[in-house]
Amino acid sequence: MIELGRMQELEISRLTKFGAFLITPGGSARQEVLLPGQQVPEKADLGDLIEVFVYKDSEDRLIATTKMPKLTLGELAVLEVVDTSRVGAFLDWGLEKDLLLPFKEQSREVRKNEKYLVGLYIDKSDRLCATMDISRMLLDDSPYKENEMVSGTIYRINKDIGAYVAVANKYNGLIFNKELYGTYKVGDQVEVRIKKVREDGKLELSLRKQAHHQIEDDAQVIFDKLRENHGKLPYNDKSQPEEISKVFHMSKAAFKRAVGKLLKERKIAITDEGIEMV
Repeated sequence: MIELGRMQELEISRLTKFGAFLITPGGSARQEVLLPGQQVPEKADLGDLIEVFVYKDSEDRLIATTKMPKLTLGELAVLEVVDTSRVGAFLDWGLEKDLLLPFKEQSREVRKNEKYLVGLYIDKSDRLCATMDISRMLLDDSPYKENEMVSGTIYRINKDIGAYVAVANKYNGLIFNKELYGTYKVGDQVEVRIKKVREDGKLELSLRKQAHHQIEDDAQVIFDKLRENHGKLPYNDKSQPEEISKVFHMSKAAFKRAVGKLLKERKIAITDEGIEMV
């Protein structure tokens, strides 16, 4: 059976001036799809197998292409909006016909020339469309282990919980608020550490490395802030955690560890007003 939205090997059943008509290997000509002439390999012959992607053209007819799209069924990808209209947005997915992202599948405002993480699905009219509602497409069986560093895309933010991340644009992940330092928005690419692999397979994430690795980066952040502020900063052990998080994008515990490192290296001194460079 010819599968819409997937790469597959199909067999040439007949050759015409329009191109090659393809069927499933050993299948019947009752279901065939056209591969346009300009994409038919030279010296192609009846019975040859060709790997193609099947979608629908502007007239809703099945069409095959040897081009590999940026997105197939069951996958997620970050695609660019090339146009918008009353029915939705159109995305560049590497094929002649742009991919429609219907209004009802948009989780936020979509703008031309910007990129969004989307999945591919078949709508009620048997057409391929994009969706920003990707949570149902994410998998819970990642190959990752605790403390591995991975990349992902933030696809939803809940102010009471944290940022939901599509790890490797494929697996379910969440950065809880206590691990979410800094300002982020939907669509941001992030480098995160696997803090925990839950029993249900979902991933708990952190924007920070393990403490003994993160301390180097934190110390450098504090030292750079000192340089920017003429060697003095009004922060110390008495500073509020919220204030530390806002200024340095780290917890107060991490701040104290980094300050301790800088003290040990004799790069700073603690004063009544805060800390200063030595």
